[in-house]
Parts: sequence; structure tokens; C-alpha cells
Amino acid sequence: MPDLPLNREVKYWWVNQNQTFRQETEGGYLWSPKRNIGGQYNQFYENMRGIAPGDVVYSFCDTKIKAIGIAQSYAFSFPKPEEFGNIGPNWHPTAGWKVLVRFFNLESQITPAEHISVLRPLLPTEYSPLQATGRGNQVYLAAISEDFGKVLAGIIGPEATNLFPNQPVMADVASLAVADDRKGLEEWEEKLQEQITGDGRIQVTEKEALIKSRRGQGLYRQRLMKVEKCCRITKVDNPIHLIGSHIKPWRESNNDERLDGENGLLLTPTMDHLFDRGFISFRDNGDLAVSPVADKYSLTKMGVNCETGINVGVFNRQQQRYMEFHRDSIFLKATR
Repeated sequence: MPDLPLNREVKYWWVNQNQTFRQETEGGYLWSPKRNIGGQYNQFYENMRGIAPGDVVYSFCDTKIKAIGIAQSYAFSFPKPEEFGNIGPNWHPTAGWKVLVRFFNLESQITPAEHISVLRPLLPTEYSPLQATGRGNQVYLAAISEDFGKVLAGIIGPEATNLFPNQPVMADVASLAVADDRKGLEEWEEKLQEQITGDGRIQVTEKEALIKSRRGQGLYRQRLMKVEKCCRITKVDNPIHLIGSHIKPWRESNNDERLDGENGLLLTPTMDHLFDRGFISFRDNGDLAVSPVADKYSLTKMGVNCETGINVGVFNRQQQRYMEFHRDSIFLKATR
């Protein structure tokens, strides 16, 4: 299990769950699209990229704070949950952001509008979850200040205030969260692989190549090794120790992109993990980008120097196109 940022500064969040409260609290997660239906970015979806284990999430539904959650994972790409059914028909159809959360349902449910005189001075100046009148704004996930979060806890009472001293991610819970997150991604890819296997329009040899490319093997790896010769970060060049890592993940690529050697990097297993989960990315000029939400102590132990700049060499034009997708849709950016 990777090191967890148990001593990092805790952030506070407010999530509006009028449509998905039951599914998300019972399922132990948050989920949002990555973009609006028109393909435009939405700050309240982008905020998902800023959550880290241990963060506090207030769940707002039907004008009340009904639950408090403690984040157990970082955000990762995941398709719309099947249990949502017809909820969100206008959400952008590609994969969204998912965060695993341990929710605690409240017996003492407060109506923030009834306490707006106390909360109003603490409302964010932009992207606020509440209007000055106390009515909720039509948003999903909003960042709130520590003061706002602690005042809410004080209003709720001991159910909330007694929770906070125990709020850092516990190792056993975090271990289960990591396993659940990997299991979910594996299940997603398995379904995509089944679609490939059952597609009568695809030749048998191409099916075999596509399935092997999921693990960075076969024709995809052959093509990749004509473009990349070593791990750009560690400089390891022995193929035995290198993973053929897709820049635009296999699960989010079309079949042409899955076999494109320029849609890939050769990375050691540790660097592959960091890149696949969005803790690191690269600028077009080769500068390494480290996610502001990543645990810098852990990354340093893994061999990534977060204090000094690292340049791994420029990428060709086609690689840059894929890398733009990685920065826009996989890399975990800070939101504030």
C-alpha cells in the first residue's frame, strides 16, 4: 500500500447530492462528469481533482446537511455509475471523476439557511455552494474554508466535532479503498475487453493485439519501443523492468489509439503508477509536472525530486497531443 498523506493539511468540501445522495453515500463515493455536455470545463467538477485522503466532505441534500464524509482516495477516471440510471442524461458521455469516501449519516441534520447569518461572512467569494440568502446554488462540489467547515461542525454538534479528531485516513480503511479503486478500474477494462472480443467487425489478429495492448504488450509495445528507448525519469533501459504505459489510458482510448506507439511511454512500475493515476504528468517541452495534491514525501521516496525541476526531453507532435489529454483529463490539479 502506498504511503498516505496522514499529516497533510485537511481541506473542506461541500457536495450537493440532491439527485445522487442515496447512491453515493451507500456506495461510498463521489462521482461527477469531467465536463459539461458541451465539452466545457466546470469548476465544480474540476474540484474533484483537488480532493485527497483525509479531506472532509459535507453532504447537502434537500436543504439539509445529511452526512459527513472523509475522503479515502484521490480522484480517478471512472464511467458514470450504473446505479445512477437515468440521472444526469445531459452529462458529458465520457468518463468522469470518482473519489472513494467514507460517509457518516447524521441524526442531527441542520438546515444551513436557518444559520445563514452566521455562515454568510464565511461564504466563498466565488464558486460558493450557498447564496447570501441561504439558498443553495446549483453546483456539485465546492471548496469551503477551514473556518466554514468548523463552524458547520459546531452547529451540527458532537456528531461532527467528535468525528474530526479521528478523521485522518486509517490504514485499514485506506487499504480497502485502494483495493476497491483498483478493482473498479479492472472491472471497467474487463467490460471494454469483452466488447472487443464480441465485436464481429474486428479481425481476430487485431483483437489479440488490442487485448495485449491493455497490458502494454504485443504489437503496441513493439511500436512503442521504436519511439521510446528508456524510462524518461529513471533512465532505466532494460526492457524487462519497463512497462508500456499508455499516455491516453487504454480504457479511454479508441482502438487506433490503443495500438499507437506514440500514445505511450516506457516507465518503471513506480513511475507507471504515478503517471497512470495522475500524480505526475509532462509539459510538451519535457518538464515534469507534479500534482499539488500528491504526497510529496512519498514521491520523494519513490525517486521523484519534487523540489528541483526535471526535464525528460521534448515529445514529438503526436505524443504532445496525447499528453495534452493526460494533463486535461488525468492529471490531478490543485483547485485552490
